[in-house]
Amino acid sequence: MGMMYATGQGVAKNDAKAVEWYNRAADQGYAPAQYSLGVMYYSGRGVTKNSTKAFELHSKAAMQGEVDAQMSLGMLYQYGDGVEQNYTKSIEWYSKAASQGNAHAQYNLGCMYYVGEGIAQSYTKAFEWFRKAAEQGLVDAQNNLGVMYMNGQGTAQNFALANEWFLKAANNGNAMAQFNIGANYLDGINGLPKNRTQALNWLKKSADNGHAQAKLILDGLN
Repeated sequence: MGMMYATGQGVAKNDAKAVEWYNRAADQGYAPAQYSLGVMYYSGRGVTKNSTKAFELHSKAAMQGEVDAQMSLGMLYQYGDGVEQNYTKSIEWYSKAASQGNAHAQYNLGCMYYVGEGIAQSYTKAFEWFRKAAEQGLVDAQNNLGVMYMNGQGTAQNFALANEWFLKAANNGNAMAQFNIGANYLDGINGLPKNRTQALNWLKKSADNGHAQAKLILDGLN
């Protein structure tokens, strides 16, 4: 019932009612309800926004193996939201969720390995986690995988694969990937031929999606 009220499925959408029903199930230890109730507290839907309460509920759900709650705990610990910042705990929970196939946890773990945030920096590990997330269709991971192939980070440099992943992300609306393809066509670098038409096409898509540098380049070309 909680989900039905939260989404308006079969009943009029009512966040307060959703919270009421989630509470009933969460009090009985039902992990999906604990997670969903935590989301309501985190976003302030039907209840006063409370990151600490969200953390408590997601902790209960995560301990029962609720993968989305595990991903959420990783994020809350990473940014110190509702709990004291703790990179070790963040990585622990991201790893649990990532090993269960959660693409967002895989991507976030890849980001932490890429820059060495709370863990020894490793392009190899970053590449592995970005690839897992990218293969599940996460567009930011697809773009990052393209960058790593382009630069030879954590893997052998491969312009063909770099552009393949850039194109997948770009076609899925990723502004950074659209910019990368456009820039490569503009200068005829990283495995793409110089092609002003293609460059302008992709740079315009990127600029329309809010990429500031793409807009600056277009302004300079016009």
